[in-house]
Amino acid sequence: MIEVRNLGKRYGGRTVVDDLSFTVRPGRVTGFLGPNGAGKSTTLRMILGLDRPTRGRALIDGRPYQELARPLCHAGALLDASALHGGRRAGDHLRWLARSNGIARRRVGEVLELVGLADVASRRTRGFSLGMTQRLGIAAALLGDPPVLMLDEPVNGLDPEGIRWLRNLLRDLAAEGRTVLVSSHLMTETARTADQLVVIGRGRLLADVPVAEFAATGTGGEGEAAALEDAFLRLTDASLEYRGEREGQR
Repeated sequence: MIEVRNLGKRYGGRTVVDDLSFTVRPGRVTGFLGPNGAGKSTTLRMILGLDRPTRGRALIDGRPYQELARPLCHAGALLDASALHGGRRAGDHLRWLARSNGIARRRVGEVLELVGLADVASRRTRGFSLGMTQRLGIAAALLGDPPVLMLDEPVNGLDPEGIRWLRNLLRDLAAEGRTVLVSSHLMTETARTADQLVVIGRGRLLADVPVAEFAATGTGGEGEAAALEDAFLRLTDASLEYRGEREGQR
């Protein structure tokens, strides 16, 4: 599982993540929600050892990510699918990652087939659409067959078929007992995909609750997605700092 304990991050005089604690458990999809600038991406980067916390710690199965041997076999992540070498072929990109973590070459073909890119494995990634690039990023996250998966806005660029495919994939992975953390702004997909929600605002924990329980606090129209959106807006607007920011923009 993923454990975040009293995590904090400051850049100069600005606090981005503020004494944040939560646990992401296996066997469920956990949605990670918050307004723009809430600290979601910074939190994910600290979990993955890409940013150093100012205080606190983030652990994957009881250890910091940077201490994991063959880390792709413990935790797969998609933070920025466009972070690719455009001149490299899709298959070569994955083979390089596989070699760096001692993963068998046959796994490359398996994940390319899984994400629907087997037919374009020899194409250079500079010619990929946004949706194809996103699928390749998901393939990289799955390469080590990890028990932990972290995805930041994974449906970006996916068409309706691709969104449905990813929704089913994430739920299947959770049903296998994996730990799945998904950051998203899309309430409809969160309502359809997630079992648990972690909501933050201004780097602070606002809620850690099952989706159905959270949606029950909302009153926005019909359907769980509308109720979830209403509950989210009510909760984030209740943060004094966030409300001040919104009022300043009016």
